[in-house]
Amino acid sequence: MSEAFTPGGLTAGAFLRRHWQKKPLLARGALPECAGIVQRGTLIALAGREDLEARLVRRDGRRWRVRHGPFEPRAFSRLPRSGWTLLVQGVNLVLPAAQQILDKFAFIPYARLDDLMVSYAPRGGGVGPHFDSYDVFLLQGEGRRRWRVSRQRDLALVAGAPLRILRRFVPAREWILGPGDLLYLPPRCAHDGIALEDCITYSVGFRAPDAQELGTRFLEFLQDELRLDGSYADRGLRPARRPAWLADAMVRRLLGMLRRIRWSDADAVRFLGCHLTEPKSHVLFARPHRPLNEGAFAASTARRGLRLAGPTRVLFRGATIFINGEAHRPGAPASRRLSRLADRRSLPPARLDRESVQLLYQWYRAGYIEFDDG
Repeated sequence: MSEAFTPGGLTAGAFLRRHWQKKPLLARGALPECAGIVQRGTLIALAGREDLEARLVRRDGRRWRVRHGPFEPRAFSRLPRSGWTLLVQGVNLVLPAAQQILDKFAFIPYARLDDLMVSYAPRGGGVGPHFDSYDVFLLQGEGRRRWRVSRQRDLALVAGAPLRILRRFVPAREWILGPGDLLYLPPRCAHDGIALEDCITYSVGFRAPDAQELGTRFLEFLQDELRLDGSYADRGLRPARRPAWLADAMVRRLLGMLRRIRWSDADAVRFLGCHLTEPKSHVLFARPHRPLNEGAFAASTARRGLRLAGPTRVLFRGATIFINGEAHRPGAPASRRLSRLADRRSLPPARLDRESVQLLYQWYRAGYIEFDDG
């Protein structure tokens, strides 16, 4: 795992106090070693994969067009020399080198981290002035891009556009970013990036769960966990004078049944851990073609160590480990070791306790972890 860095020369604490969810920050030469991790040919190849989300954005005058992948490589040979953008989401899921970029931001909890989107654009390419509802770091790879930024309150969008394009954009500041430069933007900060030449841009996005979606998913979780006994009964019922009337006695009985629905803080935490680690619907895990048996797996782990597979998300709270939408509560020795795996995304070579081996072997068979050969 790569070490975290300090944005703009600030300590992580100073950055979070002064800028996080407050105001933009431009950091020149912040991550020059990451600028060349992804190149045009690599991104075009990734855009053809079924397990990644890819979009092709073109602008014709005032009209915007969006196509969704996967794309055949020949699709790009028919495009004009300027004015389009290819965006591929979740590149870190399949490209270990791209995960190194995300590792730089480990000073922010993994529960907030989403994924790495990489875009390629020739001169004039962009996706229009827009805003995001989440924090984003924009790292410039190869080439140069001009960013214009505004803290405007008017966030009305162009009606009917296939993208969230701002109807009126009034830039207040402007920067040209070159390889290794980094721009942080807080939520709802309007911005527009235009490629000045062929360029690659990395977008490190952060999760900001929507309250409505979170509530809906929690109710779905409770539905799966719900266990209510009995059924409605009305012994002693009298003849109805108004048969369409919802009678007080019936309402009281039914409300009493509904009031038996309960959940605890522990239920909510279990839901949150599973929800925040649940993979997106298109994500695939590569299971080993010829899996080792459990004993051989333990011996190989002692020699080689382990690391999380690219798509794997792991969080923990107390002794509970959450991995890819599952919750596990092992004993103390295993819990301590697996929480270290969650923090560092890898385990060094070592002999493991029996419970750790059993859980890790399950995850190995599922494709959640792999051997770490450096």
